[in-house]
Amino acid sequence: MAITAIYPGTFDPVTHGHTDLVNRASRLFERLIVAVAADTGKHSLFDLDQRVAMAQEIFKDFDNVEVAGFTGLLVNFASQKQANVIIRGLRAVSDFEYEVQLAAINRRLHVEVETLFLAPAEQYTFVSSSLVRQIALLGGDVSQFVAPCVQKAFIEYLEANPK
Repeated sequence: MAITAIYPGTFDPVTHGHTDLVNRASRLFERLIVAVAADTGKHSLFDLDQRVAMAQEIFKDFDNVEVAGFTGLLVNFASQKQANVIIRGLRAVSDFEYEVQLAAINRRLHVEVETLFLAPAEQYTFVSSSLVRQIALLGGDVSQFVAPCVQKAFIEYLEANPK
């Protein structure tokens, strides 16, 4: 049975921690969909099209990975894409309670989808998109946390939105 997994998130922006999880998950599943969420209740720095484009650039060399934006409930998108597994990243113990709640509610909404938790490599456990955004917006160098296309997007954003 071919297993399709979905790795959802806002990816605002994609960090090396996300890339690490995609790299490892792509070896576990026949098909992996990086699902870029439009409706999260969070205020995104980059719009959905920009986040999808950056993710597509970053994951273009992965044969079994596709990137897609989505709106609405993740479980509905998973059903539409015939996905069997939702991948969630756990950086720290503090993530665990929230992620278990999400897994439980997703299971209640769509009983055939399982959630699998993956921890990033040790060097990425402290890297989050929100911290990377803060560093970039305050003029810091984020090159050690993101791909060159993301760093370029931050530069363009800052040039278009001077303080």
